[in-house]
Amino acid sequence: MKAAKFLPILVMASAVATSAFAAAPVKTGESAKGKVLTGENGMTLYTFKNDKKGVSNCNDDCAKAWPPLMADSKAKAEGAYSIITRKDGKKQWAKDGMPLYFFMKDTKAGEVAGDGFKGVWDAARP
Repeated sequence: MKAAKFLPILVMASAVATSAFAAAPVKTGESAKGKVLTGENGMTLYTFKNDKKGVSNCNDDCAKAWPPLMADSKAKAEGAYSIITRKDGKKQWAKDGMPLYFFMKDTKAGEVAGDGFKGVWDAARP
């Protein structure tokens, strides 16, 4: 009898835990330029105009300055958020097909130092 009562609770807890791992690790945050997308760490996310939908063109030295928002093996695409495969075979999160990145010169939540950088980087918007 106790096992029968416990089973639904276990199933619900498992579903909640699974969805926590599967969802895109993206939030909405505030910046001096308004609302922006951020990683779970609160740091602003960016898109690169030289990318194509589903393709990252920021690799090697570019990826050192603009670290990709990586997706782990448990990640699942959801809504506007998809997962692309980078040139090196690793997985990266994208919004509306456009890969998402951080900027190494942002040092705290809310900074948007990369917005408009060289006319090809934009803060990602919700």
